Amino acid sequence: MKIFFLAILSYLIGSVPTAYLITKKLKGEDIRKFGSGNIGATNAARVLGLKMGILVAFIDILKGYFAVILIQLILPQHTSLYIMFSLALIVIIGHNFSIFLKFSGGKGVATTIGIVMRIFPIGFLILTIIWFLITIITRYVSLASIMSAVSLVFSSYILKDSSAYFYFMVILAIGVIFTHRENIARLLNGTENRMKWPPKKSRGDNNEK
Repeated sequence: MKIFFLAILSYLIGSVPTAYLITKKLKGEDIRKFGSGNIGATNAARVLGLKMGILVAFIDILKGYFAVILIQLILPQHTSLYIMFSLALIVIIGHNFSIFLKFSGGKGVATTIGIVMRIFPIGFLILTIIWFLITIITRYVSLASIMSAVSLVFSSYILKDSSAYFYFMVILAIGVIFTHRENIARLLNGTENRMKWPPKKSRGDNNEK
């Protein structure tokens, strides 16, 4: 029963559509009608400005971080890592397929970062460095998100003596790659839009978290 309860709770926490709610509050509009139409932090920065984009990213990261804390507090200490990681994955599924938005959502990067921050701090540090470097050098947020997710696979393989961690990071990386499949196509054909610093309100890009 605890696992079932946590599965529902994890999904609902992940489903909270941060960017949608903030845009509704500030503009009275549906963020999905602006920019790329995504409810991620990058589109929020584009539609509402950099500060609000950072706020959205921060809250989405906290969703993942505190969801894992709840899972760890409620589950018995002897519970398999595979069960804990499965519940953490449900948080990301909730973000990507929110029940509050008719099962639409974001791309799960910020929520994934929050989860990794809690369960694999060294991997989070490596991920963050890679994300910032690639974003600053290329200004492709999508490429930075993909490469930082892939870094988790290698860092978990090298730094964690646990197959559960490795397999979970592989699943996370595959999930990020899948949700960015359209961005990958645009990167390959040279039509992916670059992030502007500071972000400006526009209707073109699709790199959001």
